Amino acid sequence: MLVIVKSNYDKLSEEAAKVVADRLKKKPNLVLGLATGSTPLGLYKELIRLHKYEGLDFSKVTTFNLDEYVGLPPSHDQSYHYFMQKNFFDEINIDPRYIHVPHGMAKDFKIFCSWYEERIKSFGGIDIQVLGIGANGHIAFNEPGSSLGSRTRIKTLTSTTRADNKRFFENEEDVPKYAITMGVGTIMDAKELLLVASGDSKAEAIKSAVEGPLTAMCPASIIQMHKEAFVIIDKPAASKLKGTYVDTWETIIFE
Repeated sequence: MLVIVKSNYDKLSEEAAKVVADRLKKKPNLVLGLATGSTPLGLYKELIRLHKYEGLDFSKVTTFNLDEYVGLPPSHDQSYHYFMQKNFFDEINIDPRYIHVPHGMAKDFKIFCSWYEERIKSFGGIDIQVLGIGANGHIAFNEPGSSLGSRTRIKTLTSTTRADNKRFFENEEDVPKYAITMGVGTIMDAKELLLVASGDSKAEAIKSAVEGPLTAMCPASIIQMHKEAFVIIDKPAASKLKGTYVDTWETIIFE
């Protein structure tokens, strides 16, 4: 695990974009796992800049998103498909045929989830998976208590998650109760992980994920077991980490 601490959100976004851009330049047909949420927006903004002004080419890239609300069509302004189109896909030269976001209106979710897993495998697996982290340590919609070996499936959203998300909806009853999400095991199959976090509200979760025990009560702690994981955070998010690591497999860099 490589933990990199940058001075602020913009710097961490630039650093994360450098990692993705480096992998893309080395492998033009990169299979890129994506996340929604406010933290990855800076990463996407920087990748868009690199595309528009430095020629970063997404024409052969395949993407797989982590999750989607059940019951929201892609055109809904709170769907994750809409989020990705507006904040990333519409601004780069990606082939729409190779964009994959879980389908919240699938007729048979069990069949769809199995198809999604097989679709990832058919492209040779995800090369690098972008992750955010929830204040309670969740990754994707894998809430505390989720199986660390779980695969893509339907998850019931906790009351805390629904309360956090109600600000995006006109009425509280409009907040979806279920979501399709990649499982923790699915995420761990990616060749590399890139977790980004910003702000002191994520400090406890980062401490648990990076330094705490491996536990299903902090699903993000599973990244300790991944052989190629990057954790790129700003100083507020790093504020509860104990200090510089000396192990050869783990380094923390303050800038």
